[in-house]
Amino acid sequence: MRQVVAMAGLCLLARPLVGQLPGSTGACEARDAARGALAEDVALSAGRTPTGRPASDLNCLSLFSTAAGGEASGFVEFARVPSPFGVAVTPTGHHIRDLTARIEGLPPASSLGPYTVYVAWATPLELDPVIRLGPVANGASPLGQVALNKFLVLVSAEASADVETREGPLVLRGRSPSGLMESHDLLATAPSATRRGPMTGDRNWESPPGYGDIPMLAGLMSLEPRELPTNLEAAMDLPAWEDLPESKPRQVIELPNGGTLDLEAGVVRREILGRRMAMLAFNGQQPGPLISVRENSTIFVDFTNRTPYPTAVHWHGIRLDNRFDGVPGVTQEPVAPGDSFRYQIFFKDAGIYWYHPHHREDIQQELGLYGNLLVESLQADYYGPANRDEVLMLDDLLLDEDGVVDFGEGSANYMLMGRFGNTPLINGEPEYRLDVDRGEVVRFHLTNVSNTRTFNLSFAPMEDGESVLGAERLSIKIVASDVGKFEREERTRSVVIAPAERYVVEVRFDRPGSYALINQVQGINHRQGVFREEVLTMGAVSVASETIEHDHADAFETLRENDDVIADIDVVRHLFDKEVDHELQLTLEVQDLPRPIERSMIYDWVYFNPVEWTGTMPRMNWATTAREVRWVLRDPSTGLENEEIDWRFAVGDVVKLRLINDRGAFHAMQHPLHIHGQRFLVLSQDGVPNENLVWKDTVLLPTASSTDILLELSNPGRWMIHCHIAEHLESGMKTVIDVSA
Repeated sequence: MRQVVAMAGLCLLARPLVGQLPGSTGACEARDAARGALAEDVALSAGRTPTGRPASDLNCLSLFSTAAGGEASGFVEFARVPSPFGVAVTPTGHHIRDLTARIEGLPPASSLGPYTVYVAWATPLELDPVIRLGPVANGASPLGQVALNKFLVLVSAEASADVETREGPLVLRGRSPSGLMESHDLLATAPSATRRGPMTGDRNWESPPGYGDIPMLAGLMSLEPRELPTNLEAAMDLPAWEDLPESKPRQVIELPNGGTLDLEAGVVRREILGRRMAMLAFNGQQPGPLISVRENSTIFVDFTNRTPYPTAVHWHGIRLDNRFDGVPGVTQEPVAPGDSFRYQIFFKDAGIYWYHPHHREDIQQELGLYGNLLVESLQADYYGPANRDEVLMLDDLLLDEDGVVDFGEGSANYMLMGRFGNTPLINGEPEYRLDVDRGEVVRFHLTNVSNTRTFNLSFAPMEDGESVLGAERLSIKIVASDVGKFEREERTRSVVIAPAERYVVEVRFDRPGSYALINQVQGINHRQGVFREEVLTMGAVSVASETIEHDHADAFETLRENDDVIADIDVVRHLFDKEVDHELQLTLEVQDLPRPIERSMIYDWVYFNPVEWTGTMPRMNWATTAREVRWVLRDPSTGLENEEIDWRFAVGDVVKLRLINDRGAFHAMQHPLHIHGQRFLVLSQDGVPNENLVWKDTVLLPTASSTDILLELSNPGRWMIHCHIAEHLESGMKTVIDVSA
């Protein structure tokens, strides 16, 4: 049974492992080595060093002996916890890890006194509480799961394996990689911290919004992007704000097979939280129209561009004819302002999809050009019963006192970490509200349309209008993801969803009251070297005391096994253990960075979260453009990068790809990798097999991870592969594969 111990700033889950997870990667390189020495060869990120120790220093802690421990030594390996998402976290945003101790040289416990066994413990750096993990011995000892920010692992000799508190002598101890983070305050007196950075002259940049209570170094505060600022008003001669058409809520457009939709991208006026601004919209709606169609149908979309930007419409996740994929320079020419283009879209797969621009999407998508497509299955019972469906587009808009924060004109800025917003939106609005009856089952179709942010969503009870963060979150049933249903439905308490991903989940609201839909994560205050909890309230659900007429409680409590999905995957299951056909490394190159950024990043490089949940370094991030930052997809076998990569396949090929997120990058962070026009299975991550599969088109790749996917090539054409952090895409993190008929 999973047990959760929670308190301010930490929680721990204790559950013993059954055997050792094979092939898991971990950490234990010398922490005080030079940065270059720490960077392992790409091949090691999926395997082990010649000594048998894991290869990534973020996924392990070294154990050091006390005087009582004598010659004993070892390390604790962190393995991935199976999850329907790219990472396993608690509803509070704490990363969950499976721990295995590997120890040698322990003397008999009896040699230290009246002791019979060694026991391992976990504790935050404050040493309270101290939580029992279990007995250990020489060799491998599974310790179960922990979910702590900074912590220690202690090994002591004890009289019995059943002791609940540590009493015997300490023999081994080690600190988690996150515990190595230290304050940057020593930098505050360094010349590079106080000296003004390279300035670009008077470019009329307004300072970006700060971040909470995290101060920046003086040297960083003086930086500006080496790029001209731009906004919608600067890009075209707009009339007065009052004379612009007002944005309208999204409408549902049901299209039959052969139906046609006129879709226009244009300028609208919005008022959000008291700020008046010009934004973009499809058909004057934010989000754009929700296009509802049937599986195996074809529709036509006559698109007209009334914006000041060249653009196109990409139909994300749809396995359509390559000519209509909407990628300027690959499948079509950009649609110039005032021009039109006809798209023909065939819907091969049921599920939730979306459409957005694929040209300067860091601007156009941020300003509101996005919409959903809901594809109804031909199977009447494709999903279980629900009382209603809610289609939610999750976003975060970056606002200052006047409106939307400016963009880079010739190049995106915020290019190092991506553009995090400070105003959460659901369906374009800062306040999402839903009223339901007691017992109602709501099926939520979730799409993350943000430029950068990965969400960790849960439903928390509310009292007096405030979330009760210490209370248990509502149970969420995971039903489907990008391109269909999971093999088996499963339960969770929170949903991790990266940019461009979709998840279909069901929630039963069985008690009257109010529930907040919140995003709760553990960010990092890099200046002080500590974790910083962030809670964003995305919306609220009010549950009436009246009971729903049609109660689907029994169906909600049942976790269905989807035989149709299993049979579909069975066709390629024999290929799961094949050799890797290609590797793709995700990394970063930088040049001419201002010195304060370089100095700060030396300290930040000590530890990276598996997911950079929030933008706690806004000034540094804001100042970076394509002049300094180049995000890279690299084929390690050839050394070719981004659009130089030449991968050619044929329809019917099924290839195994290993995706390696480089720990040694100047700023390692997660990447949501999207593959156009095809579907794939996530087979394993860090060597841990995925036991519940679903067809995907976007996969979240945590920092320092190695992920194996099985890519089914069913659709001919030239298809893009890219990171779906908009600013990383704009920096060049993309390639094109050729699939011949």
